[in-house]
Amino acid sequence: MQKEDSNFLKACRLESVNQIPVWFMRQAGRYDADYRAIRQKYTLVEICEHPEVCADVTRMPVQKLGVDAAILFSDIMIPIGAMGLPFEIRENVGPIIASPVRTREDVDRLTVFHPRTSLPHVLETIELLTSDLRVPLIGFTGAPFTLASYMIEGGPSREYARTKQMMYESPAVWGALMDKLAKMIVSYGQAQVQSGASALQLFDSWVGSLSPEDYATYVFPTMSYIFENLRSLKVPLIYFGVTTGELLSQFRSAGATVIGVDWRVPLPTARLRVGHDVALQGNLDPALLHAPWPVLENQIRRILDAGMEYPGYTFNLGHGVRPSVDVNVLRRVTEFVHEYSARHFQSSQVMSSSAKDGVIS
Repeated sequence: MQKEDSNFLKACRLESVNQIPVWFMRQAGRYDADYRAIRQKYTLVEICEHPEVCADVTRMPVQKLGVDAAILFSDIMIPIGAMGLPFEIRENVGPIIASPVRTREDVDRLTVFHPRTSLPHVLETIELLTSDLRVPLIGFTGAPFTLASYMIEGGPSREYARTKQMMYESPAVWGALMDKLAKMIVSYGQAQVQSGASALQLFDSWVGSLSPEDYATYVFPTMSYIFENLRSLKVPLIYFGVTTGELLSQFRSAGATVIGVDWRVPLPTARLRVGHDVALQGNLDPALLHAPWPVLENQIRRILDAGMEYPGYTFNLGHGVRPSVDVNVLRRVTEFVHEYSARHFQSSQVMSSSAKDGVIS
């Protein structure tokens, strides 16, 4: 089967599938003992800098879980370093930036790099993967607001006070930062697809901290620019954020072709907000992966029943896999999604054929 005929890409294109595709955000990571062994030798950033190692880590979930797509193992901060802003990823904390971006001069010092020159190891990893992966590879990048929040705050934040302060008090500085990030994201995304990625996901994990009005004013124009300039790649463009239920309609208007939904918004509600001409992805609460199987199965069944009402649905979590998850649970979830949805589509085909036979007779 050609990758273009995969259930994942078909679902992204709103085409019929024979079973619901599934992949998991953070599907390569600390829940896997083999990954933890690799981390004994390399930091996360060092893994990204070694294409053979990074490709192996990216392949692991495909081999172990049977998921329908791989997602490039990387970090949203990798291109920020290439823009000239040093960072470190502190274990159990996240990205830390010693010299945050606070002024127009700080923004002006950032460079819009050429991916092939500045991040050749990322593109080499993609080329290695697409030469032998049996499933599509999803490339990714952070989205502007989330990247900016780390760059301005200097690390993770709960209130994003400095970020919002820049938006409100220094809109020209904010606009200049958004412009540079947008150009970087377009260039980086284009390079990933040109190297072989079959889809792109933009992670806007923290944009849910904004009101719909602020999103429309300070983020929407930048996202529209990004999607407009990525559309010619003709690959699925997935947009995901946490606590973004009130922003979903703007996600769709900005130009995303697949919208990731977190667990706080029921899929039928999400469809009402975005319409039926974009695909959906989601949205199991990651905490449920620790629940007893009957509880977990019931929740998966409920999500699948809603997702399968219309074409264009991929099963995923409403956020990333937690380090404490059992790999066997993820494998069982993948198998159940495939088996349950396959039975549903087979039953629908039988009923459709029976109805046609009845009309003919």
